[in-house]
Amino acid sequence: MADLNLTKIIATLGPASAGLERIKLLIHEGVRVFRINFSHGTIQGFSELIANVRQASDETGVPVAVLGDLSGPKIRVGQVAGDGIMLQPGMKVGFIREDIEASLPWEGPIVFSSTLPQLIDEVMPGQRVMLDDGNVTLICTERLPDRIVCEVIDGGRIISKKGINLPDTRLSVPVLTDWDYECIEFAVAERIDYLALSFVRSAGDVRLLKKRLAELGARPFEPIRYREADLKEKPDDFLFIPVISKIEKPQAMEDLDAIIEESDGIMIARGDLGVEMDVAEVAVLQKRIINACHNHGVPVIVATQMLQSMIDSPTPTRAEVSDVANAIFDGVDAVMLSGETAVGSYPASTVRIMSRIARLTNRYILNQKISHPIPRVMQESKYRSAALALGVKSIVHDIDARLIFVYTKLGGGALYLSQLDMPRPIIACSPHPATLNRLALLYGIHPVLMEPPEHSSDFIRRTDDMIQQNEWASKGEPVVFVYGEPIKSSGLTNTVYIHYVGDFG
Repeated sequence: MADLNLTKIIATLGPASAGLERIKLLIHEGVRVFRINFSHGTIQGFSELIANVRQASDETGVPVAVLGDLSGPKIRVGQVAGDGIMLQPGMKVGFIREDIEASLPWEGPIVFSSTLPQLIDEVMPGQRVMLDDGNVTLICTERLPDRIVCEVIDGGRIISKKGINLPDTRLSVPVLTDWDYECIEFAVAERIDYLALSFVRSAGDVRLLKKRLAELGARPFEPIRYREADLKEKPDDFLFIPVISKIEKPQAMEDLDAIIEESDGIMIARGDLGVEMDVAEVAVLQKRIINACHNHGVPVIVATQMLQSMIDSPTPTRAEVSDVANAIFDGVDAVMLSGETAVGSYPASTVRIMSRIARLTNRYILNQKISHPIPRVMQESKYRSAALALGVKSIVHDIDARLIFVYTKLGGGALYLSQLDMPRPIIACSPHPATLNRLALLYGIHPVLMEPPEHSSDFIRRTDDMIQQNEWASKGEPVVFVYGEPIKSSGLTNTVYIHYVGDFG
């Protein structure tokens, strides 16, 4: 069952991986979600990437999700002359509202512009201004009517468009920019599978995106969660775009539980998180966020620099391998590759190695019977799907079931099973490709396209054939089925059935 990886791999598309054949190769190596970074590129370019992913999915027969990552209010340095300006500790640096090209002055401090003109109104003396992913540190020493003045603490070369982080400043800038709104409309038109919201500071930021998606017909106005999608009658062409909130700001940690409760998934974006907060805290914050997501029964992704050295090297460092494995031990749904597949020299090798790490780690988890606490939200839920999922977990443990099969229209019931972190494949069968694409992100789930069965025994016979053809289990081994009766009904999961492969006596 080597093709049934439990922990999912997300690969960021870029120049090193954008072509159709490259995408097919990455799917073969184990990618199940492709991230499109809306910070780089054009709408036309994004459309071509999505078309390539959809075609690659069709040609390989493997459902995969497309995750659109909104840019958010990323602040950058304005234009800088030549090959940049070297900042030395102790130097004075100014930021002004006007859009200028920074250059070395004849006298006085160096003056930069930024993509956030109101920056000079919001940064206060004593607050840090971090440039170039935190490699250069400034401290604001003075506010003047037309500028702020900073002192260089840690120096380095600054070129055009380098990022600016303001970890001590509570910005009033909205979470969605004009470009984000344009990308949201594009994502809905393309029926994208997930949208990631950058620089989330509060639960209100998440509600703002969900409201816009509802206005565009991409989710209901009522506060429905993705895990509840199967619990209401919906038409077959129902469009539901789940929102993944990226945790990368100190303010998000202050409102963490509320953000998780509003979100359909969480991404731990360790890059900006490590700049905005003490880098020594990142590992602890990662554990805290993962535990909170488990408690709420919400999918969680770990991202940034997981196999960073493989951008230039054909092999990872031992520390990187341990980093990936430890995230899997903690029970994440997915691990993400960024520059490794977007611009790296070895995108396919990187995915292959990450798949091997995931397989070996999950095998150890199964053999050692390592488990996580049952999510509190499922223990308290009054929904039938949640109660059935808890029963399935006990049955799978008691009979040592090889596989779990679930028939689902919109995916809510399958998500409940996934969030119980059972280290066994969950084969999710659905007649709707969009449902299968969304399920491709979730831990343990292997999506399979299946026309609606005539009745439950038809479903069991067809899946029994599937098991034997794919050699997923041997005759006589137990598997568990979860479905609604009658099976053609929508929004109904009420049956758990134990079956032994090949036994129809």
